[in-house]
Amino acid sequence: MTNTTFELAPGYTIPRVIRGGWQLAGGHGEIDRSSAVDDLIAAFDVGITTYDCADIYTGVEALIGAAREKLKRERGAAEALRMQVHTKLVPDLDVLPVISRDYIRGIVDQSLGRLKTDRLDLVQFHWWDYAHPRYIDAMHWLLELKGEGKIRNIGTTNFDTERLSAIIESGIPLVSQQLQYSVLDQRPAGPLTALAEEKDFRFLCYGSVAGGFLSDKWLGVAEPDMPLENRSLVKYKLIIDDLGGWDYFQALLAALRAVADRHDTDIATIASAFMLTRPRVAAVIVGARNRAHAEANARIMEIALTDQDIAEIEAVMATATPLEGDVYTLERDRTGRHGNIMHYNLNDGRV
Repeated sequence: MTNTTFELAPGYTIPRVIRGGWQLAGGHGEIDRSSAVDDLIAAFDVGITTYDCADIYTGVEALIGAAREKLKRERGAAEALRMQVHTKLVPDLDVLPVISRDYIRGIVDQSLGRLKTDRLDLVQFHWWDYAHPRYIDAMHWLLELKGEGKIRNIGTTNFDTERLSAIIESGIPLVSQQLQYSVLDQRPAGPLTALAEEKDFRFLCYGSVAGGFLSDKWLGVAEPDMPLENRSLVKYKLIIDDLGGWDYFQALLAALRAVADRHDTDIATIASAFMLTRPRVAAVIVGARNRAHAEANARIMEIALTDQDIAEIEAVMATATPLEGDVYTLERDRTGRHGNIMHYNLNDGRV
């Protein structure tokens, strides 16, 4: 018995697989706009009707808006309304000391215009540096916009347990936190999961296939040399190194492959399906470059892992060296191995 949808908030239900938009951002190479819109609709047609994007993903909100307009034009307004969009609001690092209500309102209005909608289904707020303490002010400005009907639900992205607790205690009705969570990165499984249980919010997981590392492509392959072809792979390779290195990673891939054999599928599908078994996880966010990928991603929702499947994967995971810190702690250290590859000012040249 599988469950392909999840009620994230009262009256608001999402599929357990969300279509990620990061790969459609301008920094990932030339995007054929017409094909991208068709591919977004292909995900919709296989049941992946919720989309993830961000104000900082150059051009992606506009692409999703175009897909919504095409659905409305070709299939009617009711179908277009079934397309749900979760966007992120990510102020630049340089903005944090001077952030204002008008700044927050301006980004929300910009997202509404790009997405061709009167209300954002979920706004997920990110904050780069806790040394600047006005993130709670910013969350309350979002709450004001929710009261005006411009936002349906409020979430966060990559906040740690201490700050999330403070946000909730300040009166923010948090429904979700988007975070990096996978068979490799288990940092959310500790205190943050306990807080989510206590305060009743859910996780939306990115990185469930670790930028492609959690796939059959890497099983039985020699350890690659650094630097790798893109920043995403570098990020996840650093995590693999911290967990125990390439030998550990190969053991984990072998366990995932054994489970995949029993379900007639691939490693990536099992890695994502496993995350749907974790406490407080509502959905995984996955990319899809074409219709075939969308169909493969929809299969994640159909996999029903057995207790044996889960135990075999967990047995290998238990041999890893735990990653240091809370959610996103490593990435917030701008002088560290994980943080110095991040980009902190991404809003220049918004389109």
